[in-house]
Amino acid sequence: MMKNGHVDVITNDVSSAPAAAACSPEKRRRTVRVWCDGCYDMVHYGHSNQLRQAKAMGDYLIVGVHTDEEISKHKGPPVFTQAERYKMVRAIKWVDEIVEGAPYVTTLETLDKYCCDFCVHGDDITLTVDGKDTYEEVKKSGRYRECKRTQGVSTTDLVGRMLLMTKAHHSNMGSSDYQQYTDNFGRGPKGHSPWTGVSQFLQTSQKIIQFASGKEPQPGDTIIYVAGAFDLFHIGHVDFLDAVSQLSEKPYVIVGLHFDQEVNRYKGKNYPIMNIHERTLSVLACRYVSEVVIGAPYAITKDLLEHFKVDLVCHGKTEVFPDKDGSDPYAVPRKMGILQTMDSGNSLTTDGIVQRIIKNRLLFEARNQNKEIKEMAVIQAMNRREEEKAKEREQAVL
Repeated sequence: MMKNGHVDVITNDVSSAPAAAACSPEKRRRTVRVWCDGCYDMVHYGHSNQLRQAKAMGDYLIVGVHTDEEISKHKGPPVFTQAERYKMVRAIKWVDEIVEGAPYVTTLETLDKYCCDFCVHGDDITLTVDGKDTYEEVKKSGRYRECKRTQGVSTTDLVGRMLLMTKAHHSNMGSSDYQQYTDNFGRGPKGHSPWTGVSQFLQTSQKIIQFASGKEPQPGDTIIYVAGAFDLFHIGHVDFLDAVSQLSEKPYVIVGLHFDQEVNRYKGKNYPIMNIHERTLSVLACRYVSEVVIGAPYAITKDLLEHFKVDLVCHGKTEVFPDKDGSDPYAVPRKMGILQTMDSGNSLTTDGIVQRIIKNRLLFEARNQNKEIKEMAVIQAMNRREEEKAKEREQAVL
């Protein structure tokens, strides 16, 4: 239900639920309604991939997003506010509707309230503060579906990467400190959980195809080009791309992503936090983006503009760093009169997010470790259950 490029929002209020109209027999026969819920903190391509898979299981995807209070109670402090998280989920192109303030534990009552046939979650475990599976009720009822978790990323992992920024520089990837971290992405002191522990992300052409729209520019489209790192794709980027897309009735927005080495040249420190493959999927998942140029040149050349038939080049209010030779990377579009500076009204930057993490370093380190401990307890319980079942089977044979 798109209106002016935005997704309808539903608050967690029984009196405001629009589901009744959707529950008619006629509607139910032709539309499979799918429910997903979560914290969606530090929204990344793993979240997007979960929602992509969930949408493929039905026709209409509703996503419930938890409040800051609920997340703090069950997991620890979120990095982003609930308002920021609502907007980020709304910008993912497979989402049809969001429910603000969704309950942390998924119940049949929630599924029925929004007329959803079933809910979808990744193949990991989500626990309440007292260690209970938040999907236990819907699993028992047969209204639970599982999708494959995206290897190589998690919110815990990304927080870990940012905490590392005070320890090692991007250029020192061969150092023992950095290597030790890459072997223990986001893990607690034990580092045994397959859900908290993150293995390397491996990009494939199939994954890009799954995320890409595949749509070519149409006659009458305004082709708009923007370029940057788009690291830790966040609400500041979303607000900028939203503003850019509203410059035309038929926008075709192309995002040029700089290679990792280029980003590190002009941003320094440990940037980029996400590599070029991760940033590509993150940007492709945004509903305001039509196409991505992987490894775009830093200087916007006449050849590039002619190749993509660009009508307009946009840049935000962030600083424009000079090219290697000290020249203005926007000199060509500026001279052509097609450069426009956009003020999205959001000043959040990737560095600002890192500062949020470092400011509350001890809280986030504790959150990561607590998550590891809870997950290990679940794994041990599952292993004991399997051992008991195996013994029961042995005894039955005897």
